[in-house]
Amino acid sequence: MTILPILVLPDPRLRLVSKPVEAVTDDIRTLVADMFETMYDAPGIGLAAIQVGVPKRLLVVDVGSREEERQPMTVINPEIVWESDDEFRVHQEGCLSIPEYYEEVERPARVRVRYMDLDGATREIEADGLLATCLQHEIDHLNGVLFIDHLSRLKRERVSRKFAKAAKHAGRAGGEGEHTEA
Repeated sequence: MTILPILVLPDPRLRLVSKPVEAVTDDIRTLVADMFETMYDAPGIGLAAIQVGVPKRLLVVDVGSREEERQPMTVINPEIVWESDDEFRVHQEGCLSIPEYYEEVERPARVRVRYMDLDGATREIEADGLLATCLQHEIDHLNGVLFIDHLSRLKRERVSRKFAKAAKHAGRAGGEGEHTEA
């Protein structure tokens, strides 16, 4: 397994809309294993393939609180088929692609997601709490949406300028940056 470089804002690839995974191949299985290794190393609780520069509709999550309680979940071609429209949850979110920046984001408290697992089987899960927040956050990535897009325009512009300035000072022309720690 390999720890992959994580793209950092303002890398324009983070705004790409990811393409569906056509079939679960050995290459996809290797990518998933590398994504888990990368996510655990960062450390984080979710990682979308686009965050490691692969524009595929694929994400990994694990909201287990400790290593011995890991709950790894591979989610391929996810689709939110239902969300609570009368119940919302505010959670302080962060992102491996926007390191060391956290803000409260309001999202539906519960979601039902249809997806394909690593065996190619279609599954559906109803999630609430942290898992619901994490799934929505990672699915947003697949659609070119970052959690800062849920903030006020002023906050979003402030953090975008901060990361653009940092990328410029680091010599990352065009804003294409990589990050391997959270």
